[in-house]
Amino acid sequence: MEHVLDAHLHIWDRSRSAYPWITPAVGVLDRDVLPSEARAALVGSGVDRAILVQADDSLDDTRYLLEVAHAEPWVAGVVGWVPLDDEAAARAALDGFADEGMLRGIRHLVHDDPRDDFLELPAVRASLTAVAAEGLVFDVPDAWPRHLGATRRLAEALPQLTVVVDHLGKPPLGSADPAEFEAWLAEFRAVAALPNTVAKFSGLHLPGVAFHEASVGALLELALDAFGADRLMYGGDWPMSLGHGGYAPTWAVMRAALDGLAPDECAAILHDTAERVYLNADIRPIHPISDDSSRNHLETSGNIR
Repeated sequence: MEHVLDAHLHIWDRSRSAYPWITPAVGVLDRDVLPSEARAALVGSGVDRAILVQADDSLDDTRYLLEVAHAEPWVAGVVGWVPLDDEAAARAALDGFADEGMLRGIRHLVHDDPRDDFLELPAVRASLTAVAAEGLVFDVPDAWPRHLGATRRLAEALPQLTVVVDHLGKPPLGSADPAEFEAWLAEFRAVAALPNTVAKFSGLHLPGVAFHEASVGALLELALDAFGADRLMYGGDWPMSLGHGGYAPTWAVMRAALDGLAPDECAAILHDTAERVYLNADIRPIHPISDDSSRNHLETSGNIR
């Protein structure tokens, strides 16, 4: 039986935190998404466990996720939030979570933050130094176009910090300008060149953009060439995937994109990388794909959009 650890799943309860982005404009997401619904989505697709990822920049949301993590055996860990732009407050929050074994990473919704230079602020860099010292990783959501370059500079400046690029850095799949895709790819590869970076094969469904095995598989090839399988991990990005039918159809497309990979590559993407990165599991990495690999390097024109 295939074991799967989903490295990116959300729940939220609006009685516990504000979630200001949840408005009628987000359609089917304008409601509470509770653990029972998440568990049913995972079970329906044969997925064993998941990492819960924050959906609000608040300590209340993080405390809620940690409560759920202790109550639900399918939760493997939590990526939460601390106020990174206030070093003293961030350190105090980290101290408060010091005995919290389920907290495995920190994330800030940089794409919703009006400060383009958020990841370059001295207070944020100092706070992330403390995050690394606690053995936690840092997730960066929706990095393109505002934050992928800053993500690279952050990883360069803090080599002791593991930086996780959510959703492959959000490639501009809906863009009609090939130059924009080329620019994303160049930055994506520059991030991947740093050994303390990891990427999530997740969140590739966009409104109005076809979501199918060919386009997803083409992106996977680019990600494999850049990161290698042992620095990639699968994430369902549910319930954001409800716009494309929900967990099961999204999982089917993404799992089909892995067909043809070697068994150790599949194992890395589906569970080993996430267990090593988030759960500190002692899993021996496979050899990353070399530049002279027999895998075809895809051109970016036409194959993905």
